[in-house]
Amino acid sequence: MNEAGLQPETAISACASVRASKYLYITPSGWRKTIVHPEHVVRLEIIKDTVIGHDIPRVRDGQQPSGELWMHWNLQRDSNKTRTVVHVHATHIVAAVYAGVDLPAVCAEFPDISRYTRVGPTVPALPALSRDLADVTAECLGLRKDGTLEFDIVGQANHGVCAVATDPWAAYEHIERLDHICEIVLKSGVAARAANQRPSTLAA
Repeated sequence: MNEAGLQPETAISACASVRASKYLYITPSGWRKTIVHPEHVVRLEIIKDTVIGHDIPRVRDGQQPSGELWMHWNLQRDSNKTRTVVHVHATHIVAAVYAGVDLPAVCAEFPDISRYTRVGPTVPALPALSRDLADVTAECLGLRKDGTLEFDIVGQANHGVCAVATDPWAAYEHIERLDHICEIVLKSGVAARAANQRPSTLAA
């Protein structure tokens, strides 16, 4: 466990992106995120797609950006300010969602998070790396046409969490807060009771 209280796999299974001018900077695929250095970050040129008429990140031969590139790009595309998107597989958040915890409702009861972090509705279970996951994550974060967001963070069922802020540290702080609250709820037993009350999805 690291200083933030997140399990080691949370830091390893992660990706982050920052947009600056005509480039998108994103962490690489297949790389231990605990040892990512500046020279490992993938720089993608943003070009105009003549078919759809929108800007898109261009992946050149040999470049291996995060597999969740489109989740990042959806949230970066229309932003007029520097923005960081961070996606991790946070153990307590995934566990709380799986147990049936309503993240926005629960977080409203804890000022440690409600005063600083806007928690959006949870993204339903969707295939990892898919455009569906990317699109629904943007919807749950409340992405508006002008690129602004209604929320700072959302859980993703059976998968992870996505947070957005002006810099990586602020985005990660949103994740720390939510993971901390989820750990409290899980240890309180409330989540277990909620899980026992919901219909089983397992075949008889």
